[in-house]
Amino acid sequence: MTSFVTALRARLPVSVQPYFEAAPLAALLLGVSSGFPYAMLGATLSTRLKQDGISKASITAFSLAFLVYNLKFLWAPAIDRVRLPLLGRYGRRRAWLWLSALFVVAAVTALGLADPVANLGGVVLAAVLVGVAGATFDIVIDAYRIELLQPHQLGVGSGMSQYGWRIGSATAGGLALIVATHFGWSAAYVLCAGFALPAVLVALLMGEPSRHRAPAPSKGWAELFGAVVNPLTEFFRRNGAWLVLLFILLHKIGDTLANLTVRLLLDDLGFSNEEIATYDVGFGFFAYLIGIFIGGMLYARLGMKRSVMVSLILMAVSNLSFAVLAQIGHSNEFLAFTIGFENIASGIGGVAVVAYLSALCNLSFTATQFALLSAAASVVGRFLTGTTAGRLIEWFGYVDFYLLTTLAALPGVLLYAWLWRTGLVEQSIAENDVRADAG
Repeated sequence: MTSFVTALRARLPVSVQPYFEAAPLAALLLGVSSGFPYAMLGATLSTRLKQDGISKASITAFSLAFLVYNLKFLWAPAIDRVRLPLLGRYGRRRAWLWLSALFVVAAVTALGLADPVANLGGVVLAAVLVGVAGATFDIVIDAYRIELLQPHQLGVGSGMSQYGWRIGSATAGGLALIVATHFGWSAAYVLCAGFALPAVLVALLMGEPSRHRAPAPSKGWAELFGAVVNPLTEFFRRNGAWLVLLFILLHKIGDTLANLTVRLLLDDLGFSNEEIATYDVGFGFFAYLIGIFIGGMLYARLGMKRSVMVSLILMAVSNLSFAVLAQIGHSNEFLAFTIGFENIASGIGGVAVVAYLSALCNLSFTATQFALLSAAASVVGRFLTGTTAGRLIEWFGYVDFYLLTTLAALPGVLLYAWLWRTGLVEQSIAENDVRADAG
């Protein structure tokens, strides 16, 4: 794979060549596999349940299954520490990646075979299993990606990972809608389970990541205690760590509330499956790719700190377009604008914010620390969506709800501005070589 990629890069313009290095291309494929469980559990499941006559309050409650992603730091230490039997001879990261891929395929298949009308409890259980499997898959994929990339590749690699995530999420979501229309939802879910394969192939071709650094060995209770406590104590010893964590908790509240409820809005405005597939999935997919490209350019020109700030502001403002769409009603033209604006803003944020979260990780605890940080990034928004979003929409209507999500994004923007001004953004980065490259 490496020799082929090297030959291909030589034929490309210099500005494009970093995107065609082996590690960023691997990040792209890893992102494809990482993104599809989210689609199966998120918008796709919401559409399926809505069409089966399940109430809005019950549908939004299913987003609580996403909270499993926010708890993944609890078992991430095992992935950093435990060497699996048999598969472990191929390397700790690869062994866990292959095992978690198998778990994801089984869980997504089970969710597809469950019947919401006849056995809603079975769907709940299957959704939780997809959450656990997808979260475990994410832990391994994120650690593998961060350790595979060199410090100067974090921006490009984060962008490529987001490209892949969007490709996996959008393609699986769009394919599920089309297959479900002709063959039913069970067939759609079973077919989409195959999106786990790209990550499996990356691990086969790339081997163990080059920057992987095993934690210091210990035995007995000391190993168990160290696996859980050491990654946390190392992080919280850094200057401003508590404020950085608070920023991570706050910065995606508005974005998460908006994104996890948009399918309800589109369905209530009378958009068909074909229109949703065309605009929310298809048009949104290309808009997100454009956003990632813009994010990569901003990251290269402005550095990490400024590009994060730009992305935070754009993501906050983009929620206003959902409020306007709710006021206008069924309009394909404004739906295209809304989906375009939101996805471009999210694409820019996907590059800058993910690069920052990656930079925060100590390479001795990559899986655990990134699991903690990425879980914290959306836990508040997901909890609010699952517990109150459906009722807030019913009480206030969509227009006021999306205005509220815009206001909810502002505390994260203001806190990051303060972290930047006080120098805590750089001081919170773990590795010296990454801090020097942050800009």
